[in-house]
Amino acid sequence: MAPNTASSLYGNLDLLVLRTVEARGPIHGLGIVDAIEETSQQSIEVEDGALYRCLHRLERRRLLSAEWRMSEKQRRAKFYALTASGGAELAKARAEWERHTRAVGRVLGLNLEITS
Repeated sequence: MAPNTASSLYGNLDLLVLRTVEARGPIHGLGIVDAIEETSQQSIEVEDGALYRCLHRLERRRLLSAEWRMSEKQRRAKFYALTASGGAELAKARAEWERHTRAVGRVLGLNLEITS
């Protein structure tokens, strides 16, 4: 099966980014891309343009905060962290995703067990 690109994940990229920032702590854009691709076992590819539009959108909505720091490669990079509002939005979106996944699974006849 071919990897899903960010365009096919358009409505879900915010959720993936918020969860990745929650799990990894302050992290820069390239780190987010690498983490999503690694965690999905290379099944999800995130395009740079889609990621940076998403990061700017989440920052404007104050779901992420950002600050400039030096990366592990000694380059200046913007590091993103989850805000309290971002954590609340993530919890809400995750619950909605789980309900939706269970419903689709029932229609498809799948036995889905989702654990948090």
